[in-house]
Amino acid sequence: MEIAPEVVAGAQRASTSPILVASHFCAGIVVLATLETAREFHRVDTIRIGAVLDESDTGGPAGTADLERWATATTAGTVRSDGVFTWVDGPDAQGDVPSTDGVVLPGRSIAILDVPSLALATGAANVRFDMAVGESAARRRGDPASIEIRVDLEGVGPTGAPLSTSRYLVHPAGQRPLTALGIALGVERQLGLRGEAVPPGIHTPESLIDPAYAAERLAEIGATFVDAPGDMDPAASR
Repeated sequence: MEIAPEVVAGAQRASTSPILVASHFCAGIVVLATLETAREFHRVDTIRIGAVLDESDTGGPAGTADLERWATATTAGTVRSDGVFTWVDGPDAQGDVPSTDGVVLPGRSIAILDVPSLALATGAANVRFDMAVGESAARRRGDPASIEIRVDLEGVGPTGAPLSTSRYLVHPAGQRPLTALGIALGVERQLGLRGEAVPPGIHTPESLIDPAYAAERLAEIGATFVDAPGDMDPAASR
């Protein structure tokens, strides 16, 4: 029901204008970054995202109000498990999120569009997004709040051998630059400033924006991919 107004409006006026539904984490940037990483795979079976949002970096009044409303709407999270989209609550919704410095924060599965976007874009049978709100690794070092988004992928590589990667998408200035970039890329695309004109209908970030292009723009604004401890894949650093 969160996106019901947008979906219903798009269905009732399907030929009127393009609608970009980007109520994803950081306006779709995490989906695009994950899809860029998934290019290394022949087949993706499992995707797990773990985001650490610093408690001092939740945004302005509108963002705070949105988080509060979100928390009261449902305590359940949305996952894809063995190919089936389902709800999880209680202990099943709990999921620890490790930071880049090894500190583990208690998190939980959330109901967010990243899950169906990634599941349907990759075909992965298992997709989960956990979020923890607390102190980021940068703030523990005495620096400004950062954002850390861990992306774990499992599947099969180009040679047919099992492949897994674990890395972080990090920005030292927190979530605001990532969210701003996600919005800017969406607006750029819808205004026809890059690529062909967007046809009327309902669209999501991954249906309009090239993940490789998004990765280039992420690097331009100071975001980096960092190997997670224990990930020995030599191609993991970007």
